[in-house]
Amino acid sequence: MNDEHKLIYKTALDFSRKKLSEFVDIMEKEDKFPTEIWDMLAKQGYLGVGIPEEYGGSGGDYISAALVGQAIARVSGAIALSYGAHLNLCAHNILRNGADEQKKKYLPKLAKGEWVGGMALTEPDAGSDAMGIQTTAHYSNNKWILNGNKTFITNGPTADVLVVYAKTNPKKGSRGITAFIVETDTPGFLVSRKLKKLGMLGSPTGELVFQDAAVSEKNILGEIDNGYIVVMSGLDIERAFFSAMGIGTMEECLELSLKYAKERNQFGQPIANYQLIQAKLADIYTHLELSRTYVYHILKKAQNGERVSKEAAAAILFTAEKAMDAVNQCLQIFGGYGYMKDFPVERFYRDVRLMTIGGGTNEIRRLIIARELLGKR
Repeated sequence: MNDEHKLIYKTALDFSRKKLSEFVDIMEKEDKFPTEIWDMLAKQGYLGVGIPEEYGGSGGDYISAALVGQAIARVSGAIALSYGAHLNLCAHNILRNGADEQKKKYLPKLAKGEWVGGMALTEPDAGSDAMGIQTTAHYSNNKWILNGNKTFITNGPTADVLVVYAKTNPKKGSRGITAFIVETDTPGFLVSRKLKKLGMLGSPTGELVFQDAAVSEKNILGEIDNGYIVVMSGLDIERAFFSAMGIGTMEECLELSLKYAKERNQFGQPIANYQLIQAKLADIYTHLELSRTYVYHILKKAQNGERVSKEAAAAILFTAEKAMDAVNQCLQIFGGYGYMKDFPVERFYRDVRLMTIGGGTNEIRRLIIARELLGKR
């Protein structure tokens, strides 16, 4: 990180600890996302990081935006998840692929927190096989009519704007998909239910239904039947971006583990004196440093417009698994206390599990890497 990035991270971490931490218990108990959080994030300029000032954003790059998410994740994975879905999956997607008119209409409201954003790709029968979506859009009376179901959509129950993928030419398979910008007050759109999850409580996840939802031609994101390009470029950056959440989790686990190991006494001395505990601390640190170095490198390449499919898949594959290991080791260091809800370790243990599933499972990530290595794109 350069000095600017270091300052962004430090400021975001201080803000998260002072302002966002007070919402964690409420979110865990009620499984709701307090609307005040969006206002606070917007006032800090965090909902517009990576978006040029001409479109109402606060400037910066992908690394800056990911660092904010990394800092937030140290306090709450759920807030970081909703932040990422809003900024990276929706706003950044519109910035990369939208026409100037679309950017001027949507980005200022998203950056100011007036609208909540999200992305709707996954379906009940199309998860890892993202190109197997069944939601359709056909053209009629100068409108595109969407029909279908989406599931596991972060921010789905509360979003005002969604980037939605639908098949406009089913005969062309994955090359017949189009991306649309859909405002959720569109007639024919509804949230069928809010989903209950193991972790990330407070970050709303829902099932969405499109029943003859009419969308204007002006709301096509990119080109008709070229949604594949939008999807794949978005997934590459998404994987690198959300890897930073895993880094934040590892950072917090290391800090918590070091503090507890020094304070907890067993057999007349701090458990930090025992080599088995020291080995756990060393492992967390090593995996953290490796993840930091590689993820920031990939984000920089993505910012420069380079293709990072293999690298981004490798980044989140490694980071997700090592973040899970870090939380597991942290809980082991805490012992019985780590299993209790009185300590944040238990929450991290539930939250981090999503990292090996969301945005493509670790199995799919391995396949992407292997295919790239073998030249089988």
